[in-house]
Formats: sequence, structure tokens, C-alpha cells
Amino acid sequence: MIIEHALLPVLPDRTEEFEAAFDRARHIISAMPGFRSLSLSRCVEAPATYLLLVEWERLTDHTEGFRGSPEYLEWKRLLHHFYEPFPTVRHFDPVPAGAADPAKPQ
Repeated sequence: MIIEHALLPVLPDRTEEFEAAFDRARHIISAMPGFRSLSLSRCVEAPATYLLLVEWERLTDHTEGFRGSPEYLEWKRLLHHFYEPFPTVRHFDPVPAGAADPAKPQ
């Protein structure tokens, strides 16, 4: 599993419009092969910043499958004009519990 992480800096006067557009866009990504789950959270200290976390089966499900799909063009049309600056997306590989347990023999 891979976790996509993006901090979304939304234009402050467009947060309500962004949330409505995101609700419409949610079905696009959730229908993609390799998609597992999605969460969108709003920052308490900076209410125009959102945290997007998407779980994918594999990195290529996002970078090639979703981003290379016709559906991604609709995702972009619905959402990309809300960001300033454009967000940086990072991908994370979860570390299993106990992976660095010093008591475990190597």
C-alpha cells in the first residue's frame, strides 16, 4: 500500500466552493483501479489549507493509472484552479509496527 499525501493551499475566499467541487470529484478518484481510501481534512490553524490522504495499492496506480487517465482531466478541471500555490504531492510507504524494534534480532 502507498499513501499519497498532499497539502492543498486553497484560495481563502474559495473554500466553500472547493469543498463542493471536491464532493463532486470524489467519485472520480474512488472509481480508479488500485484506489483504497481517501480522506480530506481542513487545517484548524490555517482553514484554507487541506490535507488530502489517498491510499493506493501501488504507486503506479496513482502516478500512471490515475494521472494518465481521461478521468484525471475531469479531476483537474474541477479542482486545480483552487490552489495557490500548486500543491506538492508525496508518496509514503507505511512502516510496519515493530520494524525497528531493537529487541528483535536482525
